[in-house]
Amino acid sequence: MLSVVVDVGGTNIRFALVEATGATLSSIKEYKCTEFESLDVAIDTYFSTLSESVSALCIAIASFVDDDLVKMMNHSWQFSQQSLKEKLGIKSFYVINDYTAISLAVPFIEDRYLIKLGRGEIVENGCKAVFGAGTGLGVSHLIKQDTKWVSLEGEGGHTSFAPNTQHQAEVLLYLQALFGHVSNERLLSGQGLVNIYQALVHISGEEKNQLIDPAEISSAAINGKSALAYQALTLFCEVMGGFAGNLAMNLDCKGGVYIAGGLAPRFVDFIQTSQFRHFFEEKGRLKPYLINIPTYLITYNNPGLLGAAVYLQQELV
Repeated sequence: MLSVVVDVGGTNIRFALVEATGATLSSIKEYKCTEFESLDVAIDTYFSTLSESVSALCIAIASFVDDDLVKMMNHSWQFSQQSLKEKLGIKSFYVINDYTAISLAVPFIEDRYLIKLGRGEIVENGCKAVFGAGTGLGVSHLIKQDTKWVSLEGEGGHTSFAPNTQHQAEVLLYLQALFGHVSNERLLSGQGLVNIYQALVHISGEEKNQLIDPAEISSAAINGKSALAYQALTLFCEVMGGFAGNLAMNLDCKGGVYIAGGLAPRFVDFIQTSQFRHFFEEKGRLKPYLINIPTYLITYNNPGLLGAAVYLQQELV
């Protein structure tokens, strides 16, 4: 009998088998969510590739999971946890938030998949903060309880954006006119990078041929093809640094702050030379406190799957 983990994002869905000896992944497959009309169809498709029945399943999903009905915010899928469990016929069935999974992966990710940004050193077993920009902005904290790690869920990506420079304030005013409330996700996500770029286009009035894809904007910034794209990516890194510093202070995260998500790993070199760490530390009287907290960029390909495997192992034990 097999154990399977699923990582459901707003764009991609990933599957893997979990080896019985521990949180080791195999038979990893990735699909676009748009390939399937519903989650159960996607799961059936993966199960059809397996040679044995599945007895345990953990789904990590970019959504609230407090109620039986799960509705994705950045995709059209929705489902009843109980109905899906019965339809699949799986006894050990769990649905968790995607950043619950990603945070649980952090203590088990090898150092070679972590890029340190700036100074600071980890305090062993200290609280950790994990966030990442992708289709949305996921956030979680992680604490050590006895012999296992426990993820503290939340919706930190939807907290209000607070500017720290005049340039950021001008972008905020532009986005307020569009959205009313401006959450951090309105800037720190794939669409968020587009929002920043469009705000700068509006403010400057300089660029007629607007870029509309985050990959195009980051590429144009890195390759020097667009001054406004460069400014947009620069501001994105500033805001990300300030947001990371806020998370570090929320729960005394001396275990470090970790950046996941699909966006940041695309421009690692740019982040390393950006003002990310400056804005992380620049919290007035709290700067001496933040100087000692390390920040890392996760380059491991499947932290959501790994964390779901950790969760499944802990629950089954």
